[in-house]
Amino acid sequence: MSMPSPLMSTYMQQPVVFTHGDGVWLFDSDGKRYLDCLSGIAVNTLGHNHPKLVAALREQIGRVIHVSNLFEHPLRNELANLLLERSGMTNVFFCNSGLEANEAAIKIARKYGHDRGIDRPEIIVYDKSFHGRSLATLSATGNAKVQKGFEPLVEGFVHIPLNDLDALRKTIAQRPNVVAIFIEAIQGEGGIQPAQLEYLREARALCDEKGLLLMIDEVQCGMGRTGKWFAHQWAGIKPDVMPLAKGLGSGIPIGAVVADGQAARTLTPGTHGTTFGGNPLAMRAGSTTIRTMEEDGLMANAAEVGKYLVDALAREIGTLPGVVDIRGKGLMLGIELDRPCSGMVEKCLEQGVILNVTADTVIRLLPPLVFTRDHADLLIDRLVPLVRDLLAQPKAS
Repeated sequence: MSMPSPLMSTYMQQPVVFTHGDGVWLFDSDGKRYLDCLSGIAVNTLGHNHPKLVAALREQIGRVIHVSNLFEHPLRNELANLLLERSGMTNVFFCNSGLEANEAAIKIARKYGHDRGIDRPEIIVYDKSFHGRSLATLSATGNAKVQKGFEPLVEGFVHIPLNDLDALRKTIAQRPNVVAIFIEAIQGEGGIQPAQLEYLREARALCDEKGLLLMIDEVQCGMGRTGKWFAHQWAGIKPDVMPLAKGLGSGIPIGAVVADGQAARTLTPGTHGTTFGGNPLAMRAGSTTIRTMEEDGLMANAAEVGKYLVDALAREIGTLPGVVDIRGKGLMLGIELDRPCSGMVEKCLEQGVILNVTADTVIRLLPPLVFTRDHADLLIDRLVPLVRDLLAQPKAS
């Protein structure tokens, strides 16, 4: 008889214990090898056991892991400058996770509103969005299942449909307390739903016209995953606030809020802070990740292999009844089916493939950026028969 777990039951975990990894591969306690097409939910940018990252972290651990933000540290400025050079923005706040980065963005928007004399500032957010599980970020999230049981929600969020310009214009016109638009460039947990490029451009123009902040959540879709540093760059725009996390540290917990202009000057001493954010180990991980991505051409690889994978999926299953859509950008892809498909996770594990299902009906693929065409071919060989088998079964009523 197995002993009860000492952990709170907050996750539905698969009965697999991974002991080590190498590149795009993970190995379990029985020695079985798995193709990692999830990368820790878009975290392991460089894959597993990357020699450059391992060497840098080993060296940093031997120097210093943590000093508080009461003292300057050159690694903090180094990573900040790398992010600013690639984003065109002006200032960075470092934290520990995407949730914390989004929470800081919300605080920036509220403070920005109060500084303009708005007592109850409001932020436009989106249906099917996901920004985190703190009380503020789950209130901003457009998913009732995430919010259930944690009411009353935090006020000040106005939910509208994604890519509906009329709804956006109407909301801004009718609600004078709106101070910001908070949008994911690609909704990850919402089923790999991209914001249309023209929608992002119009949102930028409306913010400029009305004096609002454009805040683009790049926690999952940023850091080269789509083939550009940040997914909004495909639209040729720049946000005022950009939360980052996940892939920035290649597995080391890290978050960042990159800001520009007035938004970058809104938080002042005493208005926000963190204990662990900006620690030297995380900063070294972030800088090493960015430099390795450039040295190894990983953004171009993400774009090229992602297109190759989309074309292969479209060829193999795109016309099958039951396949609603194959979408995404770079190595952030979703296969939407016309039925729930959570059972695919276990079936793929049996075939040595790690992926997950989001929004109930979307198979989500987030492989490391070191993923190659050969790896894509292997994924196709293992995944396609499972999708065919699922769609051959009668659809539950």
